[in-house]
Amino acid sequence: MTPVAGTPHPEWDDLDNGGAEGSTLVDALGRPMRDLRISVTDRCNFRCQYCMPKEIFGANFAFLPRSAVLTFEEITRLARLFAAQGVRKFRLTGGEPTLRAQLPTLVRVLREVPDVEIAMTTNGTMLKTLAAPLREAGLDRVTVSLDSVDDATFRAMNDMDFPVALVLEGIEAAAAAGLPVKVNAVVRRGVNDHTLLDLAGRFRGTPHTVRFIEFMDVGTTNGWKLDEVLPASDLVRMIDGRWPLEPVEPNYTGEVAQRYRYRDGAGEVGVITSVTQPFCGTCTRMRLSAEGSIYTCLFAAGGIDLREAMREGASDAALTSLIAGTWRAREDRYSELRSQATPDLRKVEMSYIGG
Repeated sequence: MTPVAGTPHPEWDDLDNGGAEGSTLVDALGRPMRDLRISVTDRCNFRCQYCMPKEIFGANFAFLPRSAVLTFEEITRLARLFAAQGVRKFRLTGGEPTLRAQLPTLVRVLREVPDVEIAMTTNGTMLKTLAAPLREAGLDRVTVSLDSVDDATFRAMNDMDFPVALVLEGIEAAAAAGLPVKVNAVVRRGVNDHTLLDLAGRFRGTPHTVRFIEFMDVGTTNGWKLDEVLPASDLVRMIDGRWPLEPVEPNYTGEVAQRYRYRDGAGEVGVITSVTQPFCGTCTRMRLSAEGSIYTCLFAAGGIDLREAMREGASDAALTSLIAGTWRAREDRYSELRSQATPDLRKVEMSYIGG
């Protein structure tokens, strides 16, 4: 249920809209700002069709020049301001965040921000060497994007002929380093849906939760079609038919995944239902792009540029005012309003804001 404008969710009754340090901003629909997704690069070593299709992001594609990408100092400055406004989780994204040089250094500096969890979403290709340094620097947890454990299907979906075995090795390295791991899989009917039980089975009996994500109409280049969406309810029935499931209450208000546990105690799976059962009403996420713009929705058409304000000498107070004003005015609920027409609207590409 979407909160009435100005009326916070009952579990958010400790919030205010004052914008003072230590308070939490509330948007026009009563939603607090709790999470900041920080894109550290617009580059990726995969060309997944649902995110960075090779026909668009080919060899001649012009990625951001280094001078346009936020420095670690700029990221950290903004992160501190967001934390002062109530953000309690930073999630490092991309593109592929592990392509950013010296990433553990950024994690180490962000770790100095009090009372904030630091997570990362990655395709796992660099975890074999980076998991231990990232954990040592202060990373709390990692989510690995893995759309299939069938090698042929996985190679086709990443469109770079990258073998699934190396991603699995990365997951093992993360676990060995002490990082809790979740696995995210985007589901496309007719593409990888025939391999999903194998994926669930691969991680049954491990501490790693697999979360299946309905194929979404992010950006304007991924060729989204409604008939390629496999409803999460169908997927849950499919898994339940093999290994009986029971629903689990969310860990917190605003958790995006619906949780289910195996009745035999072999762990959990989750489903993310942005298309068939939108959860806009509890969305608490702000997104910071690699070039320093903030976006209030994954499906936003445009953002607010903080980089130029910083580089022109804006004070912390001025930047805080930009952040607060942007969040207070936020009315986004794209997934609740989605129709046959909305996928054609111009939207920022997911590779710029990390999903």
